[in-house]
Amino acid sequence: MAASFLQLPVFPKFPFLLHKSQFISCPQISSLPFPSRFRASSAVALEPESSPQLNNDMDFDLFSCPVCYEPLIRKGPPGLNLPAIYRSGFKCKTCNKSYSSKDMYLDLTITAGSKTYSEAQPVRTEFFRSPLVSFLYERGWRQNFNLGGFPGPDEEFKMAQEYFKPAAGGLLVDVSCGSGLFSRKFAESGTYSGVVALDFSENMLRQCYDFIKKDNPSLTTNLALVRADISRLPFSSGSVDAVHAGAALHCWPSPSNAVAEITRILRNGGVFVGTTFLRPIYTNSFIPAILRPFRQTILQTSNYLTEKEIEDLCRSCGLINYTSKIQQSFIMFSAQKA
Repeated sequence: MAASFLQLPVFPKFPFLLHKSQFISCPQISSLPFPSRFRASSAVALEPESSPQLNNDMDFDLFSCPVCYEPLIRKGPPGLNLPAIYRSGFKCKTCNKSYSSKDMYLDLTITAGSKTYSEAQPVRTEFFRSPLVSFLYERGWRQNFNLGGFPGPDEEFKMAQEYFKPAAGGLLVDVSCGSGLFSRKFAESGTYSGVVALDFSENMLRQCYDFIKKDNPSLTTNLALVRADISRLPFSSGSVDAVHAGAALHCWPSPSNAVAEITRILRNGGVFVGTTFLRPIYTNSFIPAILRPFRQTILQTSNYLTEKEIEDLCRSCGLINYTSKIQQSFIMFSAQKA
């Protein structure tokens, strides 16, 4: 898998992601093993009252440390694209923790690099890390969502794009992206300066890369694959223009923690769009037949909310301009960072 990366272009189509998600040409990279300056992929826009005094002798990357939220220092080819990120190393100058790519994705979880420590995850989290579930997600699982009122990926994408119009040209993060069904659509649209496909499941990210390699290898120029925890997103506050969460909220261990994190990373005016199944769910019709034996596990370990609860959750996390569209058990909702 790693060998296929080496066949990709080293230099991205859009070589540099900077403040407010604008691209500019990048300078040549120093040939020294430890250059005195690291070129930034992104400068982070923070609220004036909370902006840290950064060291003027260093520039920082788009990604931030999930431990302390400080922007990471990057050593390697610049750009928000698969080959550049794969060849780069990242380090937090505050806590000195290092991060690197594993297989084809960048691991920015808190436990990245740990050798003996492991952490028990909720059943729903482990369920989607399964190779079987990851393989089936776009091969029967997601297609069955239309039985619950989901209009289908193409229509969902069009609906989301309408909500995301204020974020056109900016950076979009597709959290809990699964196998990257919508991450790939957002990247293909050319609407955004960059797209980050983010999920906690290693196997979902591998599936995403396999689909890219098979169907559209050119997506490597403006798309990054990142493993991260939805409750500890690896971005600085106010650094992201848009966040998408497709069929995800009901799978999060703590929806309130997740929405609070999404609010934190959005810039002022940034847009959050999500879809989920509404409560109650009385049918297993959206679950592929091969996984029906796991029905109770799926339904009992999910946070299905009502429309009013979703609206209240968004407002309690500081989001405004809430709106939603409902069809049977399907809901698409949107809100903005004030």
